[in-house]
Amino acid sequence: MILRLLPLLLFLWPLISHSQKEVSQENLEEVIITSSRIDVPFSKNSRTIDIISAKDIQQSAATTIADVLQQITGVDIRRRGTGGSQADLYLRGGGFDQTLLLIDGIKVEDPQTGHHSLNILVPIEVVERIEVVKGPAARIFGQNAFTGAINIVTKKKLSSNLNLNLQAGSFDQYNRSITFGGKLNKTNHIVHFSQASSDGYRYNTDYKNTNGFVKSTFYSRATPINFIATFSERDFGANGFYGSSSAIDQYEETQASLLGVSTALKSGNWVFKPRVFWKRNQDMYLFVRHNPSLYRNLHISNKIGAEFNASYSSKLGISGVGVDVNKITISSNNLGDRNRSSTTLFLEHKFLLANNQLDITPGIAVNHFSDFGTHIFPGIDIGYQINDVFRLYANGGITYRVPTYTDLYYSSSTTVGDENLQPESAIAQELGGVLQFSNIRISAAVFNRDSDDLIDYVKEKEEDRWKATNFAKLNSKGIELNTQFVFSLFNLIQKFNVGYTYLEDEIKDVSVNYSRYSINSLKHHLTTNASLKIHQKIPLSIVYKFAERSLGDSYSVVDAAIRYQTSRVTFSLIANNIFDESYSETNLVPMPKSNFLLGMNFHFF
Repeated sequence: MILRLLPLLLFLWPLISHSQKEVSQENLEEVIITSSRIDVPFSKNSRTIDIISAKDIQQSAATTIADVLQQITGVDIRRRGTGGSQADLYLRGGGFDQTLLLIDGIKVEDPQTGHHSLNILVPIEVVERIEVVKGPAARIFGQNAFTGAINIVTKKKLSSNLNLNLQAGSFDQYNRSITFGGKLNKTNHIVHFSQASSDGYRYNTDYKNTNGFVKSTFYSRATPINFIATFSERDFGANGFYGSSSAIDQYEETQASLLGVSTALKSGNWVFKPRVFWKRNQDMYLFVRHNPSLYRNLHISNKIGAEFNASYSSKLGISGVGVDVNKITISSNNLGDRNRSSTTLFLEHKFLLANNQLDITPGIAVNHFSDFGTHIFPGIDIGYQINDVFRLYANGGITYRVPTYTDLYYSSSTTVGDENLQPESAIAQELGGVLQFSNIRISAAVFNRDSDDLIDYVKEKEEDRWKATNFAKLNSKGIELNTQFVFSLFNLIQKFNVGYTYLEDEIKDVSVNYSRYSINSLKHHLTTNASLKIHQKIPLSIVYKFAERSLGDSYSVVDAAIRYQTSRVTFSLIANNIFDESYSETNLVPMPKSNFLLGMNFHFF
């Protein structure tokens, strides 16, 4: 393949190299990572972090954040069907309960089950960027950041005051949204409402998803106060989604909402960041859609929390301190009425040495759970800026996850929890490097994670019920490579991203015959994304994803999107799985063959 492309590259290279001076640094945009107590420029961080900008999202062949995350190497989004109705989030081989999700820095993990983690995703129209933090992150975020964390940063303002989006396509898909943004006196507001529906690409996979979002900023003399409210409701047929592929009549309705208020205060060398929030989730599940009396679950969970983070800059570096207090409750006809409270104290300090070329950031998180006692998560990040273009970094730490209420108390004819489960824990390390030029960024990392007391559902005989248990030790190690190349061709900016992750899992101390969530990580994961411009008004995006799982299944999928932009209207065509690949991402649920969406986006004011 490379030899075939060589003549074309030789022909284009003079045009590419001649126009490099036209590529500005903003195409490899520098952002400030704000999800921790110490704000760090992206180019100076000492962890593996991927940034997905609003422009990247706009040009991608994606309609939901779950689709966007699938284009990041090492991120394993296992979707069940289209439209983002249900999907699980895995990072570097971890489980779907082991990656922490945040919205504007607010931790929104679900205490019932990690299956609901992505229920609360905000619509892509209001996303400023997505920060994907890979590796041990418990000392920064606390428990649940077992394999990393994903922070969705929403926009502060819109480029136009009113956007109307309409899409229609295969399987009677209809997407419609309206987004309004504007200023009123000393306030700024964003309001969004959207709905997506489909008859389904096979029996009982229809869905109707509704999203609402409000973000307001109230300016005062001292500091702005930020208010966020988001709501998501999803009603969908769940043919084979859970348990067995033969359970074709399952049905589910979920609701997820978040309210949050935050601000940032600066006083001399101090920065204070207080925040309060309330997160609610509701899940109603039917085993047989048209017979609710046969088997029905209803779970309602609430999380109310407050955080106070602060940083202090001095000649010795930057110190960070924080406290996180929250109360979790759940009311369920299956899991019972439960509650849990936790308090986490964070301490860290960033030392700047050798003329600021060397930074060392040790830190610790101390967490107390009302039902699991006190636990300590130490960790350290080290970075060395060798010269203007090359940076080395290393990090390591202890990470941790308490069982969900489903792990502890769930009971059905096929599955039973265990209220005596112990928390999962792991020791993880990472070593990486980054080459950063004006138009090229190359990063590489090797990582290792030794996990203990992993929770899985196992049984000895085929006729037995699945039982939750701390069943194994697991070693996960791998490598990750990422390249971003931005160049100008015929005075048009072109951008290529290529990422590859290799992961090897070794299970230890296992003596069970059957495992429901047996390790089936992405052993080989290759993602490429070409954001091209055919014309100033015609952007083209081509996404290629190759996945090979540790149990041997593999597939290749190509998605594409092309748009025609005018000053007021953007026409779009999005095509997914254009080569009709037959594949499933989880639980033997077949993904749809080639499908498309036609759209129009209207920009006003």
